[in-house]
Parts: sequence; structure tokens; C-alpha cells
Amino acid sequence: MALEWVVLGYAAGAEAIMLLLLTIPGLALLRKGLITVTRNLLKPFLSIVPFCLFLLMDIYWKYETRPSCESHESCSPSEYLRHQKSIMKSQRNALLIACAIVFYWLLYSVTGLVVKVEQLNKRVEKLKAQD
Repeated sequence: MALEWVVLGYAAGAEAIMLLLLTIPGLALLRKGLITVTRNLLKPFLSIVPFCLFLLMDIYWKYETRPSCESHESCSPSEYLRHQKSIMKSQRNALLIACAIVFYWLLYSVTGLVVKVEQLNKRVEKLKAQD
């Protein structure tokens, strides 16, 4: 299962880097290529959404089938520590899922906005040339 979380982490990292590169001012020369690359990667990155839903179901299943260890008296110290680690891992993984989905949505929205801005800039240049 660890490989799935690594893949999701790398995908979320790639989305964050592309989002950062699209929004940094001063990269006008590279922006055209970045827009093309990002638009071509949006469809493959859409597979992150069902993948995240699958991993979310996995977290839920582990939560439902986890043995109850609510206090120090009901289990041994090592079992209690293991229970607490399991809860922390589940919370971390849920946060990673949320970040991956939010980064995809932001990347999709920002790419659309950047494309519209580029089109409007071309229109403005065309109108200035006509005058």
C-alpha cells in the first residue's frame, strides 16, 4: 500500500510545481510551453480523482476494522502506541488525498484562466494593430 501513497504524493507534488510555475510572474517566455504541457497533462491527472476515492475507501475500511484501543487499560502499551500511529497515518493520508484533489482543481482552474488571459492579450494586440 505504501507505493500507492508515494505515487499520490508525487502526483500532488507535480501538480503543485506546475501550479507554481504557471502563477509565477516573469516567466512570460516559458509560459506558452508551460500552458501546452499543463493542458496535455490535465487529462491523465484526472485519474487522480478516482484513485483518491479508492484510497479514501481504504482508509475508511481500515478505520472500521481497526481493533478498539481507547485507553491504556484496555490494551498493552505497544498496542496502544500502534493504534495511535495508525490513526496518525490515516489522518496524514486523508490530508494527502485532500491536497491532491485541491491541487488538481486549482491547476485546472488556473490553466483555464491563463489560457483566457493569453487569448485576451492576443485580442488586445490585434485591436491595437488595427488602430
